[in-house]
Amino acid sequence: MDFTGHEGWLIGYIIGLVVVLVVVALVVPILALAWKIGNQAGSILTGLEAAERNTAGLAGLNETIASALAVIAGLKRGRERLGG
Repeated sequence: MDFTGHEGWLIGYIIGLVVVLVVVALVVPILALAWKIGNQAGSILTGLEAAERNTAGLAGLNETIASALAVIAGLKRGRERLGG
């Protein structure tokens, strides 16, 4: 292409090309990181499901504590009645 007398267009094309290259240089690492996170999402979900199964019993912990306290109170009353 002959840009004789149209140096402004040449400068505009060069600036435009530089802007496009900078945008590509910034977007490519972001897309690569998103891909990596997407690939790990399955194993993360599996781990979270396992954690949910492993901690499901904690939902009844307050009931277990209340039952244990009732048993302890009963044992204390029994000890007192036996004179201990």
